Amino acid sequence: MTQKIKRPVVLWLSALLVLGGIVAFQIKNDRLFAIAKSIDIFSALIRELDTYYVDQIDPEQLLTVGIQAMLKELDPYTEYIPEEESDDFRMLTTGEYAGVGALIGNRGEGNMVLMPYTGFPAQNAGLKIGDLLLRVDSISVLKKSTSEVSELLKGPANTGLKVTVKRGQDTLEFSLNRKKITLKNVPFYGKLDQKTGYIKLADFTSSASSEVRNALVSLKAQGVSQVVLDLRDNPGGLINEAVEVVNLFIPKGKEVVKTIGKLQQVNYTYKTTKTPVDKEIALVVLINERSASAAEIVAGALQDYDRAVLLGQKSFGKGLVQTMLPLSFNAQIKVTTAKYYIPSGRCIQAIDYAKSREDGSAGTVPDSLRKAFKTANGRIVLDGAGIEPDQKVTEKGYAPISYTLVVGNHVFDFATLYFYKHPTLASPSAFQVSEEVYIDFKKFLEGKEYDYTTYTEKSVQDMEKYLVKEPYFDAVKEQLEQIKAKVNHSKENDLGTFKKEIKKILSEEIVSRYYFQEGMIEASLQEDPVIELAKEYFTMPTRMAKVLSGSSK
Repeated sequence: MTQKIKRPVVLWLSALLVLGGIVAFQIKNDRLFAIAKSIDIFSALIRELDTYYVDQIDPEQLLTVGIQAMLKELDPYTEYIPEEESDDFRMLTTGEYAGVGALIGNRGEGNMVLMPYTGFPAQNAGLKIGDLLLRVDSISVLKKSTSEVSELLKGPANTGLKVTVKRGQDTLEFSLNRKKITLKNVPFYGKLDQKTGYIKLADFTSSASSEVRNALVSLKAQGVSQVVLDLRDNPGGLINEAVEVVNLFIPKGKEVVKTIGKLQQVNYTYKTTKTPVDKEIALVVLINERSASAAEIVAGALQDYDRAVLLGQKSFGKGLVQTMLPLSFNAQIKVTTAKYYIPSGRCIQAIDYAKSREDGSAGTVPDSLRKAFKTANGRIVLDGAGIEPDQKVTEKGYAPISYTLVVGNHVFDFATLYFYKHPTLASPSAFQVSEEVYIDFKKFLEGKEYDYTTYTEKSVQDMEKYLVKEPYFDAVKEQLEQIKAKVNHSKENDLGTFKKEIKKILSEEIVSRYYFQEGMIEASLQEDPVIELAKEYFTMPTRMAKVLSGSSK
């Protein structure tokens, strides 16, 4: 009886498998034909445009525009990288390039040195923040774009160049020798107090984990017993570097992240492979809305293992993995090939690019559809919208006057003037803008343009915009004018109202003239509410333990 039933079943299954194979083969053939057909049409289109279009076209440029338009239909992380842009992309992934080691940008008059990186040719030669670039070798750069000037400063390592700058009323010439520049993933680390270490991790290029390791080992040697790992504004980078950073704090053999995609070769489980530097040290991780990708893997994995308390704002929500694929003529494509899942099993991708709204924008995962997962200690965590901190801290934005003073370069220019009047400065953590310096800043602003719209003015303007459409507008017009007169801001009052905020911005900018990027970061930690909360947690270990155990928020 069993045999009589088994034979037809086997025959039926065999037939089904053959049929399935034929269908799959046909579907694949249809897709290949559709691709070949589209490529042929596209090639024919380019040829006909080149022949018949009324004006001369640049086929290469037109093709690049077409490719970029096509990729916009997917997600913002799938990118075409032509050969001429490969060096810039390599710098983003490795943190390395050959040049003079300075950040430049346009500040009205032209391109200026905004930050010479410590220990590299620009700083060693004596270039200063605020130097206006006049010439690179014999080429005038006053009217060139920032990207054009940047390309002139870059070049093969160990090649020389001359840079002419305007500094105040002086014109100065510097001889530099280009070097291989490796940007730091950890631009600053130090002690917040005798027991508390601080590590700023700004990126995840190829040396990120070794830099964090060195910082952690150094801090421990200085007697640190608790650490703040700052991932705020970290855009992410290499996934293996994220795994190695997590491994500094959790044991060998633990899963950190899993990638799952359409093809088997992109599916991979990343585990810790080394003995950690310290699996017990008290740890607080800081995140915000600009912490993304690899930064979220680190924060999420440490949260899933209940290894660290997370403070700040909800992270960006990028749970997609990209792979570099070579194309013809040294071009490349960075293509999204997988999603990643952290130890609890959650994917934190916040935007579903496969499901567009009617207006063409990508949709987010509704709160009602977010799935719950559990950390090692049983705490509930959700997928689909970034990493939620264990305690949120509202990120305070700049007041309109502060924003205008920064964008208008008034803070930048005053800091430069201050630097040349004061040859030395106290340490970044000790320096503060005094009342006397602030009075000088207000005098500096006299006669300068820095108009802006306050929040209240904007509200009144919005109200007026809607009132003019109403039939009773004439009846309320006089009262509206009275309101506008009363809320009309006084710059002098705002300089007093927001003095504390403006003094902090001034302090960081002034410190950067003496101590560069490292000093600017150190100065920014003063009166930082998230840093203060982290230090508070360390003083109450029972509170930290309760959060990590899930018994209290």
